[in-house]
Amino acid sequence: MGERRRHTAAFKAKVVLEAIRADRSVNELAGLYRVHPSQIAHWKKRAVEGLAELFADGRAKARDGEDAVQAELYQQIGRMKVELDFLKKKSGLLG
Repeated sequence: MGERRRHTAAFKAKVVLEAIRADRSVNELAGLYRVHPSQIAHWKKRAVEGLAELFADGRAKARDGEDAVQAELYQQIGRMKVELDFLKKKSGLLG
């Protein structure tokens, strides 16, 4: 048996784009690029399934990121408030 070939993402994208265009059959592409037809079908399926995420609302992703930053800032404020209250209490004991 032959050694498994590893294909770059760019190579897969090129083959999948041609498969989506349908200028040639999957069997023709398989012969041209020396890749099994089922492999091309698998790559194409993954590409088509991933398209929805590619066009997902970027604003929603930005809001999620902002929410995470806001939560982190609230945590820091909480820690600082506890430290400040502790220092105020300690400084009152000293003075």
